[in-house]
Amino acid sequence: MFDTVTIVTGGRTRVRPSRRFSWSQPWVYLIAVLLVVVSIVPVLYVWISGFRSTPDLNANPAGFPDPWYFQNYLTVLSSPRFWGSVFSSSIVGLGTTLGAVVLGVMAAFVLAKYVFRGRQALYALFAAGLMFPVTVAALPLSILLRDLGLQGSFLGLIIPQVAFALPTTIIILVPFLRAIPQELEEASAIDGTTRVGFFWRILLPLSMPGLVTVGVLAFIGSWNAYLLPLLIMAAGGMPQELWTLPLGVQQFSTQYSADTGAVLAYTSLSMLPALAFFLLAEKRIVGGLTGAVKG
Repeated sequence: MFDTVTIVTGGRTRVRPSRRFSWSQPWVYLIAVLLVVVSIVPVLYVWISGFRSTPDLNANPAGFPDPWYFQNYLTVLSSPRFWGSVFSSSIVGLGTTLGAVVLGVMAAFVLAKYVFRGRQALYALFAAGLMFPVTVAALPLSILLRDLGLQGSFLGLIIPQVAFALPTTIIILVPFLRAIPQELEEASAIDGTTRVGFFWRILLPLSMPGLVTVGVLAFIGSWNAYLLPLLIMAAGGMPQELWTLPLGVQQFSTQYSADTGAVLAYTSLSMLPALAFFLLAEKRIVGGLTGAVKG
């Protein structure tokens, strides 16, 4: 449902429709509420259940903590393996984010601002990378990393994750960079700025929302990755204390299979860094995706 808003500018009166909240389409709001519930309730259940003892969970799985039991979180926070996993996930996540953003923005700059033969084919190649699943590359990737001596190392995990994050990074940044007016580069050239100077001094600051968007997506994808760390860390012989958090959750749940509350507490704590990182950059992510769509 729309109302009209009268706007007076420069002595002229314009009438513009304004959207007003309406229940004329209740199924839209019903679907939105259902999606929110389906997304949030499982996470809330895991967090709240972490404050319950295992006997309490077994007696009433859908109950509420009564009383609140903090020992589960204290057990996880006092575990050296948990902090080792946090350290590993942070190193791998930051390395993947840095590699994906740096390489992605340089490739996207060339594809967005330069005209050369095969540009569209190269862009289509990166777009096709979005449809390339990790499982298909699992075996040849493991053999390649073993031959290079990188299996069981942080670098051996960061490089493949950067490669798999690049298609998404480039697909988002290319239209974002194309939306930056060409006149800015021409004006900077008249002032004596080189193309490299334009890239560092003008283009990068203007494209910061897009860079934050792809950086957050790369970090969260790395933080939640399971298959690649399993192939490279677990199968590569890396000490269990340095496995990433998704592998740490699996290891902890195996070791404490009888302590359901502690497993839920470990899972809850492993979610927090990625969730906090996402919430802090939420507005920039929306701005970056909006810029990409407009471009």
